[in-house]
Amino acid sequence: MNLLNAILEFLKKSGIRGLAGPVLIILVLAMMVLPLPPFLLDILFTFNIAVAIMVLLVSMNTLRPLDFSAFPTVLLITTLLRLSLNVASTRVVLLEGHTGPDAAGKVIEAFGHFLVGGNYAVGIVVFMILVVINFVVITKGAGRIAEVGARFTLDAMPGKQMAIDADLNAGLIGEDEARRRRSMIAQEADFYGSMDGASKFVRGDAVAGIVILLINIVGGFIVGVLQHNLDIATAAKNYTLLTIGDGLVAQIPALVISTAAGVVVSRVTTEENIGQQLVGQIFSQPLVLMLTSGIVGALGLVPGMPHVAFLFFALLLGGGGYWQLQRKRISEAAPEVAVAAPTSLEPPEASWDDVSQVDVLGLEVGYRLISLVDKAQDGDLLRRIKGIRKKFAQEIGFLPPSIHIRDNLDLKPNGYRITLKGAEIGSGEANSGMFLAINPGNVSGQLQGTPTQDPAFGLPAVWIDAAVRDHAQALGYTVVDVSTVIATHLSHLINTHAAELLGLQELQQLLEHVGKHAPKLTEDLVPKLLPLATVQKVLQSLLDEGMHIRDMRTILETLAKQAGQTQDPFALTAQVRIALGPAIVQQLYPASQELQVIAMDKELEYLLVQALQAGGTSQAIEPGLADTLLRETRAAAEKQERLGLPTVLLVPAQIRDLLARFLKRALPQLKVISHDEVPGFKTIRVTSMVGGRA
Repeated sequence: MNLLNAILEFLKKSGIRGLAGPVLIILVLAMMVLPLPPFLLDILFTFNIAVAIMVLLVSMNTLRPLDFSAFPTVLLITTLLRLSLNVASTRVVLLEGHTGPDAAGKVIEAFGHFLVGGNYAVGIVVFMILVVINFVVITKGAGRIAEVGARFTLDAMPGKQMAIDADLNAGLIGEDEARRRRSMIAQEADFYGSMDGASKFVRGDAVAGIVILLINIVGGFIVGVLQHNLDIATAAKNYTLLTIGDGLVAQIPALVISTAAGVVVSRVTTEENIGQQLVGQIFSQPLVLMLTSGIVGALGLVPGMPHVAFLFFALLLGGGGYWQLQRKRISEAAPEVAVAAPTSLEPPEASWDDVSQVDVLGLEVGYRLISLVDKAQDGDLLRRIKGIRKKFAQEIGFLPPSIHIRDNLDLKPNGYRITLKGAEIGSGEANSGMFLAINPGNVSGQLQGTPTQDPAFGLPAVWIDAAVRDHAQALGYTVVDVSTVIATHLSHLINTHAAELLGLQELQQLLEHVGKHAPKLTEDLVPKLLPLATVQKVLQSLLDEGMHIRDMRTILETLAKQAGQTQDPFALTAQVRIALGPAIVQQLYPASQELQVIAMDKELEYLLVQALQAGGTSQAIEPGLADTLLRETRAAAEKQERLGLPTVLLVPAQIRDLLARFLKRALPQLKVISHDEVPGFKTIRVTSMVGGRA
């Protein structure tokens, strides 16, 4: 009774469509056990061919692979259906094959006689060719594409998730849309992974087809000669033709399904189906069609060639190219006709004045923060921003672009957003009229207020009223006003993205400034010895690792000396760093004769040098070694921080650049210097070790 209730409940929830899958699987499995009459075999073989054609047409009309996400399951079911039909037809062939070529039904007879002309030798060859095409070419290629697609889809998932989160945080999409996109990303990864595994079904089906062919031929020959007393020639002909017909009627749908699999995994997602893509991208270029027509026509004039076929296609392609060319001319001429008869209500022509440039640096504020940037309301944030640019120019060595400030009603009332070249690089909220009490880590009490984080450095903080400001300072908090919060965040981000702020225009202005004091140096270097873009890459590399470029005289002199030997920006940067070695060390160790550094085990250094030499121009670290290196370096850096020492890694010059770029993302606070950059009058003391013990 409980079982009946469960079945009724399942039917109520799933309906008729929910029964289709289980019933189909049960029927397919039943065909392997139950004997089927030839008429029913005809019906099922026809159904198998129809399903294969439907699957191919659906795959060609989908716009995205996920539109046919059930394809891996369809691949499994159709493969199982073909194998079941092979088993059922084998039973009939062996039992009734002695009666004649129609013993297993009209479909098998037609494939055995009509397609191969009743010649079983030809049938075997055709069958083997179909199996090879299916097994070696189509299935193997589709499986490889699915494997690579699955790998790249999985690798791209974190980036896609971050893009969704960024759009969500920016308010471009809602929570429901973000959830839908995340679900699609997960489904895409599952789909390619399933396709990678499902392709093995088709490969196994091809192997099974060969084995079944051999078994049927040998088994039929034995049954016909020994049990039904047929002569050897008649038995060989009857059973071989039946077996070939059986094999072909299964392999042709298998080839169609494999082609559908290749179409699904190999297509690029667009708003057009396969047919529209092929016609639009191959047959819509008149020049290509006409050139092809000329080549084919020339081949048709060669003596001995089939002139009619070649000339027919030459005329066809040439006519198609001429027709496409005429259509293109008409479409281009249409706007001119429209312009020739203007109306009084016609909008003005677009001009370059309509093109708005993206601000290099921008600050957008909510409406409650407008008073901070309004001179009429005595806002002091503008004065602080001017101070930030001046301090940046003095400390870093070049003048950053102006910061354009505007209000943005899409932001929260107390919200602000900092942009770089139109893209957001930081945001936060600043409660106007309140103060931010930042916990530096050694406070002696708790404050009542709104808990938050310092937007610049992520330290725990509390928004408090002006009345408790003195009390917060007495407890050890660092208390700042709203303008200071925004200015500090802006200053931190500008320093972090200094390399991106040094554009070609800023570099040209910097060289003109240096040229006032050393005109010969700048004139001889750019562009005679080095292009401006190469000098920019060198300076950006220094800025990207937190170095200033105030000593432009040394930098330009070094570039001038080395330009005759190499034009590679990385090699030039290494030479510039050696020349700036004392300044780099002074920046990391302001008042210390002894440098407490993290060193690297000699054996690990040797492995990295060997890996770099083996890689040639491709600087990459083997994944296992990379994981070990990252883990060991992180542990050494944490130890260095606990000791209250600068996190500086000292390595040989050959691998400095490679390690600096490799460790920058995971350990942004870590600085990597080479032995060549350390001045001779400084002493070195190893306090932590990567790959060994200090």
